Amino acid sequence: MRTTIRISEQLYRNAKARAATTGQTVSEVIEDALREALRPKASEPASVASLPTFGGSGVLAGIDLTDSGALRDAMDDGAGLDALR
Repeated sequence: MRTTIRISEQLYRNAKARAATTGQTVSEVIEDALREALRPKASEPASVASLPTFGGSGVLAGIDLTDSGALRDAMDDGAGLDALR
């Protein structure tokens, strides 16, 4: 396919020099550069978030973390937690 593009003179001179040193045509150099620029980038691995930690003596007495219903009730009451401390 033929097309016309406008590029800076310096960029064209660089492409022409690259073509001469690699034995390619200027069109091939430009095609290679476009392929490289348009190639999907490899996604970077997600960074692991640093979670905050808090000091303390652990779970309050009378709280059973394996009983979600009792845990929910204790959190809903709020006032009952003071008695457990």
